[in-house]
Amino acid sequence: MTSSGGPVTVERLDAGGLWRVTMGGSKGNVVDAALMDGLTTVFRDASAAGDLRAIGLEGAGAHFSFGASVQEHLPDRVADMLRRFDALLGALLACHVPVIAVVRGQCLGGGLELATMCHRIVAARDAKFGQPEIGLGVFAPVASVVLAERVGRGRAEDLCLSGRTIDAEEAFRIGLADELADDPTAAALAWARTHLLPRSASSLRLAVEAVRAGLAARFAADLPAVERLYLDRLMATADAVEGLQAFLEKRAPQWRHR
Repeated sequence: MTSSGGPVTVERLDAGGLWRVTMGGSKGNVVDAALMDGLTTVFRDASAAGDLRAIGLEGAGAHFSFGASVQEHLPDRVADMLRRFDALLGALLACHVPVIAVVRGQCLGGGLELATMCHRIVAARDAKFGQPEIGLGVFAPVASVVLAERVGRGRAEDLCLSGRTIDAEEAFRIGLADELADDPTAAALAWARTHLLPRSASSLRLAVEAVRAGLAARFAADLPAVERLYLDRLMATADAVEGLQAFLEKRAPQWRHR
C-alpha cells in the first residue's frame, strides 16, 4: 500500500513490516517546512505501527537532499525552521524504529544531518556528502552535536569547519556510510529483510531505545544550547546574513569578519 502526504510518499512493504519513505516535492528534495512537517508525521505514525520493523528513507530522483532551504535560514524565519527540524529529528528518535538512509547523488547540509540521525546509511558509489554551511557564513547545529557520534570528533570537525564535500569512498572509509552499492535501494531493503524483519518488533524497538539512550540524552541536553548560539549570536553577525544573501543572489560573499 502506498500513501502520499504532500512531499512525502510512504510505500508499505512486507505486510507493513517495512516502509519505503520517499522525499520529493522540490528539485534536490530541499528540506523545507513542508518536507519537515511531512516527515515528522511519518515518524509519528511509525510509533503507532506495531508491526513495523524498518524504514528505508530516500530522495526522489537523482539526489538524497541538497539540504535545508536557504530562504528559511534568513533571520526572520530561521527560528521556525530550527523548531520544525528539531521536531522532525525528535520524532525520528522517539519512534524507535530502525531507519536506513538510502543516499544517491548529493547529501548535503540538513540532508546530511537527517541521514546522520538514521541508523544506517547505504550509499550509491557516486554519492557526495558534505556540511557546507560554513561557506554561507553559518554552521550546522545538529551536525555540531551528533556527527562526531558517527565519525569521531576530528572527522566531524573537518567536515563542519572546512565545508568540504567528500565522495562515497571517503564516506565509507571514515564510517559515515555503512555500505556502498550499485543499487542502494535494493541493498537497503535486502539488509532490512535479512537482519530486521525476522525480529520481534517490540523487542527491536526496545533495543533501539537502549542503544540510542546516550544519543537521545545528548540531543536533548546539548542541541538547545547550540541553537541559542546560532540564533542569539551567529544571526546577530553581519557575515551570517551576508553569506546567506550572497548565496541567494548567486555572488561571492563580502566578509566583514564580524
